[in-house]
Amino acid sequence: MDEAQLRELTAANPELGGLRDQALAAIAAAGEQAAIEDVRVRFLGRKSRLTEILRSISALPAEQRPVVGRLGNLVRVELGALVEAREAELASASLRSALAHERIDVTLPGEPFLGGHEHLISRTIREVEDIFIGLGYKVAEGPEVETEYYNFTALNTPADHPARSLHDTFFVDAASAGARAGRGADDGLLLRTHTSPVQVRAMEKQPPPVYVVCPGKAYRRDLDATHTPMFHQVEGLAVDEGITLADLKGTLYHFARAFFGTDREIRLRPHFFPFTEPSVEVDVSCGLCGGKGCRSCKYSGWLEILGAGMVDPSLYGFVGYDADKVQGFAFGMGVERMAMLKHHIPDARAFVDNDKRFLEQF
Repeated sequence: MDEAQLRELTAANPELGGLRDQALAAIAAAGEQAAIEDVRVRFLGRKSRLTEILRSISALPAEQRPVVGRLGNLVRVELGALVEAREAELASASLRSALAHERIDVTLPGEPFLGGHEHLISRTIREVEDIFIGLGYKVAEGPEVETEYYNFTALNTPADHPARSLHDTFFVDAASAGARAGRGADDGLLLRTHTSPVQVRAMEKQPPPVYVVCPGKAYRRDLDATHTPMFHQVEGLAVDEGITLADLKGTLYHFARAFFGTDREIRLRPHFFPFTEPSVEVDVSCGLCGGKGCRSCKYSGWLEILGAGMVDPSLYGFVGYDADKVQGFAFGMGVERMAMLKHHIPDARAFVDNDKRFLEQF
């Protein structure tokens, strides 16, 4: 406000002049941002005396109203501008002080950032996939919630087989098991017990030849040092003309050496699976003792790694293949077991305990 306005203000309303002088002194004395905010509230807030005066103008004599209103608004605008200017000045001073006392040397090395990495199970699946992709196989995937048809029937597992019992298998709903729900025995829904259903689905989608590996999760009611209710499998299928058991053995021999090391040997033992005939269990020579026998291999010199066999010709009827023209073999391995054997891990539960001390080793 200029000198003329100040004289007019003092003459028209001495209280307004006094409030202005108090506010100017308080603004000049404010040494920090909290103090200037207090000044704003005291002199310009909704409950301040200046606001009360402006709100009560209607009670003044008619000749005083325009003068007091005009001068009061001038005081309010002036004080508002001074408060904002002082606030900006204090903020600038605070920043300068912080920069002077809290300087950061940007040339110093930063805090190390520990990046993550693939879980050992994922890495093992990738290793297995890469080996078979190198042999010309394709990767196939399928649903984890399956029907009894794909999980059992199409794999030559009859309706009365123990594997279909609630004791062994996670049905989505106990009542959803087809035969128990009054529906067909193949209509029940369950968490797949192996990735073999993917092989059936792959054959349904294409005529021979078929060369696929099927990685994924599977579910069974098991929990001990070597089994968990959810686990991972990689299963493989080869269907073509002229395939023999010798092709299966050669394929698995190549895989074992690529995965475990070129010094390893394999052996095949007779076994039984509903969907292969003949069926075999496959062992690899123990890497700790070189096949001589130790505690790890129970002094046998061998470690079981997977099951396999020639595809039972009856399965081809489910997918429309001519069993007189094509032959094939299938194999399946537990990923956790493969990782345990390769890295000498004693307990499968370590994979799901989420202990960083274990996970960071791989």
